[in-house]
Amino acid sequence: VQLQASGGGLVQAGGSLRLSCASSGSIFDFYAMAWYRQTTGKQRELVAVITRGGNTNYADSVKGRFTISRDDAKNSVYLQMNSLKPEDTAVYYCNVGLLSRPPLWGQGTQVTVSS
Repeated sequence: VQLQASGGGLVQAGGSLRLSCASSGSIFDFYAMAWYRQTTGKQRELVAVITRGGNTNYADSVKGRFTISRDDAKNSVYLQMNSLKPEDTAVYYCNVGLLSRPPLWGQGTQVTVSS
């Protein structure tokens, strides 16, 4: 199974983007799906997570602006990003946490927010 992330791009501050991450197949043993982001020289940080049961959690820096959602029928997870700020500029990665095996990672999609 592979994850394919898409939806990144260049947007002005205050704008919106919707990231998508599709799995090439069904994943039956996941416990959570998440989005991370990373900028050059910094560690990858957790942006948002949605558990198998549908509970969500967000980094303080994106609360109220980003929304994570999941469509199990489409084997996909999404990140709706509103009111984007230049500091949101990063490569965004989708992640699927699995029981008893290493997590899956997407290839990353670049988000650039201009001021």
